[in-house]
Amino acid sequence: MTVRKIIIDTDPGQDDAVAILLALASPEEVEVLGITAVAGNVPLALTERNARIVCELAGRPDIKVFAGCDAPLGRKLVTAEHVHGKTGLDGPQMDDPTMPLQAEHGVDFIINALRTEAPNTVTLCPLGPLTNIATAFQKAPDIIEKVQEIVLMGGAYFEVGNITPAAEFNIFVDPEAAAVVFGCGRPITVMPLDVTHKALTTAPHVQGFRDMGTKVGEMVAAWTDFFERFDKEKYGSAGAPLHDPCVIAYLIRPDLFSGRHINVEIETQSDLTRGMTVADWWRVTKRAPNATFMGDVDADGFFALLTERLARL
Repeated sequence: MTVRKIIIDTDPGQDDAVAILLALASPEEVEVLGITAVAGNVPLALTERNARIVCELAGRPDIKVFAGCDAPLGRKLVTAEHVHGKTGLDGPQMDDPTMPLQAEHGVDFIINALRTEAPNTVTLCPLGPLTNIATAFQKAPDIIEKVQEIVLMGGAYFEVGNITPAAEFNIFVDPEAAAVVFGCGRPITVMPLDVTHKALTTAPHVQGFRDMGTKVGEMVAAWTDFFERFDKEKYGSAGAPLHDPCVIAYLIRPDLFSGRHINVEIETQSDLTRGMTVADWWRVTKRAPNATFMGDVDADGFFALLTERLARL
């Protein structure tokens, strides 16, 4: 299997943190060129800090972390402290990071990396609002054709919304950016709520993290204990959706996921449905397909992969 070069664009977030750990534990499949932080779950000053905390937890202070955009393209930032806590990584006590934040802006890093690497060799992995990616595409449209694939967590169809009745959080925060990305013409694979709500942190899965007997295992279990309280109360489920690691798991084990190549449009105008991913799942329009929209996941296989890889750290 060819090692994929990836850029992780993220707003950690406990589930973002687990996704970063999974990527750093999987060098046979993915090479992390860098991590760009974006405002989303919490403001930018916290997301870039959290990204560095996670890299140090993984024993990888060599990973370059960049701060990107601190606000959506044209809207006021909406955050999710009600889910992730005031730091974004609430739960266990975390030490302040000592590794440096890179001086280069995250958007400029994305642009320069895509210009430097060979065409069709870099996969973008957005785990939060799509502001950084859209800004890079608008600032340097020549890089778009160099993207191998965009694999993102965001949107919903059957599961509809988790921040409004119609919209998933990442898309809702910056729908204009999402519209830019979904209209870019490059291959896009989407991990929507329809998939992530099937990857639940049930008690046996969380115990699997604890049974590792490592600091990483304890941290992941403690993060899960914190953020799942909100989702279990909200949905009445046996655990919380572990959203963002689905992106990295797909790069490692695409066979765990199934979906359809369909048209996905982003609603940017309506106050009622702002941020909705209008997914033509049943192919009832003549709009051209622009994304592979996943609909199912082998949850046991997903957590087996996650546990096996995190145990390496």
